[in-house]
Amino acid sequence: MSADAGRAERVVYLNGAWVPESSAAISIFDSALFWGDAVFETTRSFGHEPYRLDDHLDRLAASLAAAGIQAGVTMRELADLTGELIARNAPAYAPDDDFTIVHQISPGTVARYRARGAEARASVLVFGYPLAASLADAAAWYDTGLDAVVPRQRAIPARLLDAKIKSRSRLHYQIANHQAARHGPDAWAVLEDDDGFITEGTGSNFFIVRDGQLLTSEGHHVLRGVTRDTVLTLAAELGIPAREARFDAYDTATADEAFFSTTPYVMVPVTRFNGAPLGDGRVGPVYQRLADAFSEEVGLDFIAQAKAYAARG
Repeated sequence: MSADAGRAERVVYLNGAWVPESSAAISIFDSALFWGDAVFETTRSFGHEPYRLDDHLDRLAASLAAAGIQAGVTMRELADLTGELIARNAPAYAPDDDFTIVHQISPGTVARYRARGAEARASVLVFGYPLAASLADAAAWYDTGLDAVVPRQRAIPARLLDAKIKSRSRLHYQIANHQAARHGPDAWAVLEDDDGFITEGTGSNFFIVRDGQLLTSEGHHVLRGVTRDTVLTLAAELGIPAREARFDAYDTATADEAFFSTTPYVMVPVTRFNGAPLGDGRVGPVYQRLADAFSEEVGLDFIAQAKAYAARG
């Protein structure tokens, strides 16, 4: 029996109303479906408290401006809606259930399909879903590590599409995911740019450790993740030398450690690169120091939480 059995149905905010999750729907003529131009942010909770919500909403505002989308709602209003979302859905979550919160905005119905005289109105969605199942599936990765795989699919150059805009236009990510999946269920894609330098994962940032230094790709051609920012801040506090840098597959294959950072899973170690052991093939000490510091930062051991979800079935 699932942990959600017998609990209240979750509700979502959709275009000015709170509706049951099962009946939430947008028009088939929404621009998000036609053009894939919805922008979004995903925030996760720790102990039911959203982590760095204001930073996620600041990035959402930047994505909206860069994409030319008029949201019709302020970030302050979205923050208030987030609090209401959590309160309304409290009966749907057990006390130890953490969840994600998604804010998604598209331009709304495509102009040629709007009723004559109807004004343009953005589609605004705020919803959440539990993390237990996905974290339970990932629990073993914190001990065994992932295989970081460079797929044939390349990153889109920043000169063609700014990677700092967080949008649903992610077909190249999905192609990369399909290519990486052929290497096994614990393989995550990490993309190269046109010059062969490592950029980011498909929904994650990527770090390596070489000669005691923590390196991550330069911020101008990747999504500057909120979790990435926390990792860099914690590294500075721990006295771990860290910097943005250009590095390639050779640098990664010969690194001492590597890991992904991402909102839902926080930090996931990498112990293989393109199928071959990375470093000594085990979770490294720099990763462990940073993971411990991150757990202290949020007041919750995120690795122990994932293992507890896995244990409860």
